[in-house]
Amino acid sequence: MATALRLELSATHPQPRLLEQAVAVLRAGGVVVYPTDTVYAVGCDIQQKKAVERVARLKGIAPEKANFSCICPDVSIVADYATGITTPLYKLLKAALPGPYTFVVKASKTIPRHFQSAKKTVGLRVPDHPIPRELARRLGNPILTTSLTNPEDPVLGYLSDPHQIYQLYARQVDAVLDAGFGGLVPSTVIDISGGEGAVLVLREGLGPLEPLNLVFEPES
Repeated sequence: MATALRLELSATHPQPRLLEQAVAVLRAGGVVVYPTDTVYAVGCDIQQKKAVERVARLKGIAPEKANFSCICPDVSIVADYATGITTPLYKLLKAALPGPYTFVVKASKTIPRHFQSAKKTVGLRVPDHPIPRELARRLGNPILTTSLTNPEDPVLGYLSDPHQIYQLYARQVDAVLDAGFGGLVPSTVIDISGGEGAVLVLREGLGPLEPLNLVFEPES
C-alpha cells in the first residue's frame, strides 16, 4: 500500500483546500486519521462498506461485530440518523453537543445496514472540533469514528502525537490529518436508545455528567 497523504491543518481554522483534499480521499473510499475534541480517531465515509471493513480490520475487529460510531456536522441533523428522539432527549443532545460525548441511539433507515450494530443502534458524535465536523459537512454523510489506539503498547492507551501516528499508520491508512497533539481521554458514552426513562452511562470519559441535568443509571 502507498504511503498515506499527510495534511497539516490548523486546529482552529482548518484550511479549506486541505479539507477538500481529505474529503476527496473519503469520497474515494479511503480511510483517514483525524483529530477530535477528545483523542485522534480513524474513520471513513459510513456509506463505503469496504472502507468500513478496512477500519474494522485495522482495529482487529470482525466487521459484523464492530460497534462503530459516526460523526455528524451538527445536532440539527441527528434526527435524520436516529429514531425515537423525543423532545426531552433532543434537549439532552442540544445541551451536550457539540462536545465530548457519544450518544447511542436507535438507528434510522438512513444509516446503512452494514454500519448498524446487531441491536440496530448506532453511536452519534458531534465533536467540539471544526475538522471532523467540517469533513462530515463537506462530505454530505456522517463519517465513521473510532479511537486510535497504540498498536505497539495497548496499555498506554491512545495516541496523541501526530508524528508517531503517521509513523505507525502511514501504510495502513490513506491520509493523516495533523492538527497538533491530541488528547488522551475518550468521549463519555451515553445510551439513550431505550428512551428517556432508560438512559445508561456506558463509559465516563471527558464529557462531564453533572451539567446534563438528567438522572443517569450506571450500567449494571
